[in-house]
Amino acid sequence: YNSMTKPEPIAARISRALAERIVSGEIAAGAPLRQDHIAEEFATSHVPVREAFRLLEAQGLAKNEPRRGVRVAAFDLNQVREVAEMRAALEVLALRNAAQHLTPAILNAAEEATLEGDQAEDVVAWEAANRRFHRLLVTPCGMPRLLAAIDDLHAASARFLFSAWRSNWETRTDRDHRAILEHLRRGETDAACAVLSRHVQWVGHKPVETASGKQRKAFVIEG
Repeated sequence: YNSMTKPEPIAARISRALAERIVSGEIAAGAPLRQDHIAEEFATSHVPVREAFRLLEAQGLAKNEPRRGVRVAAFDLNQVREVAEMRAALEVLALRNAAQHLTPAILNAAEEATLEGDQAEDVVAWEAANRRFHRLLVTPCGMPRLLAAIDDLHAASARFLFSAWRSNWETRTDRDHRAILEHLRRGETDAACAVLSRHVQWVGHKPVETASGKQRKAFVIEG
């Protein structure tokens, strides 16, 4: 710890902790976020908790509803599609700017991430490996604002994924990742971007059982 670095503001710490729980599905869509419970848990006043709620709203993770208070935001197919399209546009932009800086070492690390994803035993391990693959390819673009926006979209993708795949994960082989790497190794940036764009826009759906035992359709970006 360096005394020159400022400690993270309490509101940011609270919003980060709650965001992790919302993204992982630990706090379900529609669940109320209770100010007093959260203030108690983090041993703080209501002021930073309200600020944390505002940060979660800005990320699209919470919603302040008149007379109902702050709740975890639900999501529908349109939101999943929007995230998929934004990811395609922004990740292609980042990859175009990163392509000339991609070294064999970076491409090998991305290939390792893909192998890890293929062997993942559960959705959490797969999501971490998948996110690492995508991040390795775009980080060299050197555009911090773009990368921050992509990170936000990956968190949204993860949330859709975890809500659909809390259990019975099926291992899969990611042929798109291999095709992207193949094109990049040959210096075929356009072809790599075309595969990436299609890859992240593929929205799948699967039936999920709700707490009440009903079936609902969960939509998910599996790229």
